[in-house]
Amino acid sequence: MNFPVRPILEEIDIISRLGFDYLELAMDPPMAHHSIVASNKAAISRALKDSGLGLVCHLPTFVTTADLTASLRQASIAEMLRSLDVAAEMGVKKVVLHPSMVIGMGSFILETVKGHFFDFLSEMVTVSQHLNISICLENMFSRNLLGVEPEDFEEIFRLFPSVKLTLDTGHANIHDHQKSRLQNFVQLHGARIGHLHFSDNHGRRDDHLAIGEGSVNFEELVQSLQGVGYDDTLTLEVFDANRNMLVDSREQIKAMFENR
Repeated sequence: MNFPVRPILEEIDIISRLGFDYLELAMDPPMAHHSIVASNKAAISRALKDSGLGLVCHLPTFVTTADLTASLRQASIAEMLRSLDVAAEMGVKKVVLHPSMVIGMGSFILETVKGHFFDFLSEMVTVSQHLNISICLENMFSRNLLGVEPEDFEEIFRLFPSVKLTLDTGHANIHDHQKSRLQNFVQLHGARIGHLHFSDNHGRRDDHLAIGEGSVNFEELVQSLQGVGYDDTLTLEVFDANRNMLVDSREQIKAMFENR
């Protein structure tokens, strides 16, 4: 994944030199907002082609698509829809989407916020199907209140059959006192997993540590993923200033998959 504070073309060059298969483009400002991606579409596409990188898009993170203020909610949804359009223009077939955040007074009227989230998701699904793009909805950590537990996704998957799951190891590990959330996700929704985010932490914050530097049991998870036949994309969300930690993490995970 790119660091959206840095220019996209520089990030493509770095990620390519590290030997990765694809870029997961975080479409966040200041340097990867949809307007910047759209205005540099030809150069980005050429750089990806020249470096042999595929492309997955991560739709904007820091927007409030279930905001209790209607104007803010609609502005956020507009940002998401335009980002989805730009992803389609780039030829992307898979996008990662966060469930709506619960902020402000939303925690006191959670069902209202959930209703806004489902309205938003319905609109995104309709547009994504028209664009022939798969939405992979990401599990969040407990502070988000929506899309946290495996059980939260049962209703989502029932109402939106085309939506898949982005299983995020870091998010699932936060405040998982029973150390069972990741396994439960695979057991309940293994057939719906369409993408993976791998990073480590110590169960308190979303630290985005390199593999093996926290408390996530990746060996056990890889075994479970192989048990359900998962064979698709995996993004390392390792945000260490030393990019070589990405390579080390990749080799560790690669060995876990190959040695079973």
